[in-house]
Amino acid sequence: MTPESTPGTRDGQRSPSAVRTAEYPWIHADGRVTFAVPAPSARTVELQPGGHESGLAAGSTLPFARGEDGLWILTVPPVRPGFYYYWLLVDGVPTNDPNTETFFGYGRPTSGLEVPDPGSDFHDLLDVPHGEVRTRWFHAATTGRWRRCLVYTPPGYDDDPGRRYPVLYLQHGAGEDERGWTMQGRANFILDNLLDRGAAEPMIVVMNNGYALEPGEVPATSGSIPELSERLLNAFGDLLVRDVVPMVDATYRTIPDRSSRALAGLSMGGRQALSVGLANPDTFASVVAFSAALFDPLDPETAFGGALADADAFNARTRLLWLSAGTGEQRFDEALTSMESVLAKQGIRHHTYRSQGTAHEWQTWRRSLHNVAPLLFRG
Repeated sequence: MTPESTPGTRDGQRSPSAVRTAEYPWIHADGRVTFAVPAPSARTVELQPGGHESGLAAGSTLPFARGEDGLWILTVPPVRPGFYYYWLLVDGVPTNDPNTETFFGYGRPTSGLEVPDPGSDFHDLLDVPHGEVRTRWFHAATTGRWRRCLVYTPPGYDDDPGRRYPVLYLQHGAGEDERGWTMQGRANFILDNLLDRGAAEPMIVVMNNGYALEPGEVPATSGSIPELSERLLNAFGDLLVRDVVPMVDATYRTIPDRSSRALAGLSMGGRQALSVGLANPDTFASVVAFSAALFDPLDPETAFGGALADADAFNARTRLLWLSAGTGEQRFDEALTSMESVLAKQGIRHHTYRSQGTAHEWQTWRRSLHNVAPLLFRG
C-alpha cells in the first residue's frame, strides 16, 4: 500500500456505500477513488464498472496493483458525484467487493459506489420528518404468484386516519427490482426533503418489481436480464392495473381516482410507464418517463394504443406528461429529442427535463424525480 492510498494520509472520506467495518472505497478530496481488496492468492484483480456508468473509470476494466501484503490497490481518476455499479474480476471470475454494500442490479446483487456531492443534498438523509418504507406482500391473480412491493408513506401518515393521499407508482430499470428506488435512488429521502420545504404534495409511492410472469412461466436464470418485449410490457400492465392498483387502494388511504394516480419509471420502467400509463387513461392521469428505453420512431396514430392520435382529447384528460434524460446518455437523449419533435408536431402538451452532465445512471433519475415530484398532483 502506498502512503497516498492510505486513509488518513490525505483529505477525503470513506464512501457512504462502504460496509461499516471497511476503510475502502476511499474518496479523495480531488474526487479520485481508491479501492483495496485482500486477495493474497490471486494472480490478477480487476475492477469492472457497470456497462453504462461512464462516470466510473469511463466504463473500462481497470487492473489493481498487488502489494507485498497481498492487498490489491487501485486508484481511479476523479469520479463525478452519484451512484455506480461495479464488480471485481479475481482471476477472471466475477465477484463482489467485500468492502461495499450490494445493490440489486444487472439481475444479481452487485457492488455499489456512492460518491457524495458536496454542493447538493436533495437526496441525502437530513434532519427532517421522515416517511416510512413499508413492505407489502400480495398474491397476484394475473401471475398466480406471491409478489412484494415497497410502499412509501409520507411523514404523518399514521397521525391522521381521515386523510387520504394521491399515489405515484414508480418503476425501476432493467436488471433491478422493487428495492432500486429506495436503495440506489433514495426516493424516500428525496420526497422527505421536498415535503419538509412544502415543495411537493404529500403522496404515497408504490414501487413494484417490473418483471411479471404469466402463470406457469419459468423465471429467467439468475444474473440474466430478460428482454423488454411486448409480452413483458403487457404482462406488467395487466399486473399493475388488475392486481396492484386495486390492492393498494384497498390497503392504504389513497384517493382512488385516476386524477390522483401517476405512473413513472426509469429506462425499462420509463418505457413501461409510457406503454401502460398512456394506454390506461382511466387508471392514470399523469405519466412520467426518465431515460425511457424507447428507440423506434414514434407514430402518434398507433403508439400506446392510439393514445396520442387525438391531441385535444389527450390534453383534456392528461394532467401531466413529463419526460427526461441525461445529456451524457447519448442514445436516450436522442430518443427524447425525437419524441419531443413528434409530440410538438402532434400538439401534445408535455414537459421535458435534461440532467446536465449525467449518463444512464442513478444521478440522472434522482434529479429527475426531484424535479418532477413538485409538479405531481398539483394544479
